[in-house]
Amino acid sequence: MNNPVKNFLSNLNLFKGGDGDSSVGIDIGSSAIKVVEIKKRGGKAVLETYGSISLGSYADVDVGRVTNLPIDKTIEALKEVLKQSGVTTTSSAFSIPVQSSLIFTVSLPSQIKESEVASVISTEARKYIPLPITEVSLDYFILPKKEPSFEDANNPDSSLVLPEKTEVLVVAIQNDAVSKYRSLASECALEAGFFEIEIFSSIRSNFEHELSLVLLVDFGAGSTKLSLVEFGMVKAHHTINRGGADISSSISKSLDIPFTKAEEMKKEFGLFDNLNEKSLADIIKVHIDYIFSETNNVLLGYEKKYDRTISKVIFTGGGSLLKGLKETASNNFRAEIEIGHPFSKVGAPEFLEKVLETTGPEFAIALGLALRKLQ
Repeated sequence: MNNPVKNFLSNLNLFKGGDGDSSVGIDIGSSAIKVVEIKKRGGKAVLETYGSISLGSYADVDVGRVTNLPIDKTIEALKEVLKQSGVTTTSSAFSIPVQSSLIFTVSLPSQIKESEVASVISTEARKYIPLPITEVSLDYFILPKKEPSFEDANNPDSSLVLPEKTEVLVVAIQNDAVSKYRSLASECALEAGFFEIEIFSSIRSNFEHELSLVLLVDFGAGSTKLSLVEFGMVKAHHTINRGGADISSSISKSLDIPFTKAEEMKKEFGLFDNLNEKSLADIIKVHIDYIFSETNNVLLGYEKKYDRTISKVIFTGGGSLLKGLKETASNNFRAEIEIGHPFSKVGAPEFLEKVLETTGPEFAIALGLALRKLQ
């Protein structure tokens, strides 16, 4: 398929120069595959092309529904989206879905030396991982310690307080998942540079210089993923098993209309009133209220444990484009509400600015992968 975005970008004199380094980020979601290709020119990341393909037709279900494709069908879909998007580089990076990984925090005694952390984590991780340790790959990050407050520093009794424990974020990825994506890359003639859990890619593309505690909410088709991030580090993660496909399914059943029509209505009206179907917004709101209620429970639990409150909420993922979501969120959270704009991280023609701003949240993971590949 001829790609006008690709053609325009490649012919624009502003972005001419040496070939530079190129990379493509590949996000294989539950309802679609998204790809973003970028190139480094003059020390800046520049958008080459991007594209998406729905997986419903490959699973013989409605577009927008959650799928679980066999690897041969996934390969077929990936090849097609790479072709349609006009991707030319073979240097790639793949996202690993949260359901194929485990993210948790381990508290270690403060006296443990940094050189001893690796062996201790390997032992402690067995308590959290419901699989043989040989079936996963482990990585970890020592989280920054909380800075002492002015009151603590001037409290004469502060010497009696026990030393703060060392908090370590542990990431475990199923080896089978990595093997699957290696096969995908090989079958599509791609060079897989690395694999990364999707939330880390999303943080890279959505965050600027946030230092305080921020909640990143990724609205997917099958689930909604919450990440509490401070100083660029994931402090906690939680998955709510409800997403955009659940909303469309409820609309379909309640209004007795096909799923595809429900998807269209959801995208067209969202939480705003529809004179023809006055119950539409109420159907959607039931799901959004549930997601926000679960989110507030997570925030309350974190606040009680760490005495920290969020300063901002960033929405990302395709579901974040739901009309009226930001307005509804402002009534649920005592924090600044922002819709992510991942494509602001790369150079692109001005006339594409509005398009990229409205489609950006869908491509946050793919772009985050490509950005890391060029770092």
